[in-house]
Amino acid sequence: MPDEARVVDNPSELRYELVVDGQLAGSIRYRRQPGALALVHTEIEPAFEGRGLGKRLIGEALADIRSRGLHLVPVCLSVRAYLDRHPEDRDLVVADTQEVD
Repeated sequence: MPDEARVVDNPSELRYELVVDGQLAGSIRYRRQPGALALVHTEIEPAFEGRGLGKRLIGEALADIRSRGLHLVPVCLSVRAYLDRHPEDRDLVVADTQEVD
């Protein structure tokens, strides 16, 4: 695991960012809903793949969502897979209230 890795919410870009040694290593894009965030796409930059950083990014994003008293809509397949392996976080899940065209 890298020495300098952190996950931060960047609300102006509507994404959680994983920053490793000062570089953007990955992100989870989201959209806001009343009382929830819909996590729509997770991406790890190719240079950072294979280090378990996607798991860390999702785990820390979910911890932040929980700490803020929000819920989540797991649109992203990676987030859904994470929830399959971490049932303790399934209590955060709510239905999507936004219709997608």
